[in-house]
Amino acid sequence: MASVKKIATRQGYGAALKELGELHDDIVVFDADLAGSTQTGVFGKAFPDRHFNCGIAEGNMMAAAAGAAAMGMVAFASSFAMFAAGRAYEQVRNSIGYTQLNVKIGASHGGISVGEDGASHQCLEDYALMRSIPGMVVMSPADEVEARAMVKAAYEHEGPVYMRFGRSPVPVFHDEDEFVFTIGKGEVMREGTDVAIIANGLLVAEAVEAGKLLEQRGISARVIDMATIKPLDEELVLKAARECGRIVTCEEHSVIGGLGEAVCSLLSEKLPTPVKRIGIDDVFGHSGPAAALLEEFGLCAENIARVAEGWSKG
Repeated sequence: MASVKKIATRQGYGAALKELGELHDDIVVFDADLAGSTQTGVFGKAFPDRHFNCGIAEGNMMAAAAGAAAMGMVAFASSFAMFAAGRAYEQVRNSIGYTQLNVKIGASHGGISVGEDGASHQCLEDYALMRSIPGMVVMSPADEVEARAMVKAAYEHEGPVYMRFGRSPVPVFHDEDEFVFTIGKGEVMREGTDVAIIANGLLVAEAVEAGKLLEQRGISARVIDMATIKPLDEELVLKAARECGRIVTCEEHSVIGGLGEAVCSLLSEKLPTPVKRIGIDDVFGHSGPAAALLEEFGLCAENIARVAEGWSKG
């Protein structure tokens, strides 16, 4: 069988910016001296007069992006997730969120899969920080095709958007000729009735593999790609809860404040349902190869299947 193509979602971000730049002259892109890593250099090479390197000054970059948006531009501001969501939080909150300006934040290198860069760069809190800002859309794509579609949807959306992209190559399983992305809508990747696995980012591919493992064990697992964390696709979550009875959430983020908590908050109010959250259990990461870290912290298909198997049988 042919091997599955793997591409980092950050590459989809850079490619989409260039495609948008060719169609729209109101796009400007800001970067904090990381154009190679965030892939905004692809846009910068094509449109040097609309690409601005703000240096290692993320707060100033967010303020500059807010200023461009206030002048009618669609501004994309890019850095590592740790710096875009963490270091520049005040500017994102006050200059972009409070004013509801048309700034799109492209945060690369999110999650523990940053690997050898260690805990200082492994941002596990960005969903929580960005979800807390009123009106902020928060998203993370599962593959490169979804990443490109997401960036284009963010351009069309009026208002602030936060998108997290990954460093590591991940399997591409969407068909770019058929795939349609809509902000606030999840996607059922596998049908199932015994348990529902809701994931985002690179854990969608792991969840799909977990679904295959569970099928071999006689368990029917529904797998959902929930790329938009805020606004959450409430209808899809409630449908899964009604039809499957039990939910497992999977994210490359702290179990505090992210996808799992969003799902739990919804279900506790509208349809109380047992939920297990797979994520980083209120600890910092540490340096190591990305694949080894994902396995160590249980962010892998085998652990997802193990949790779901025990959960589905009560």
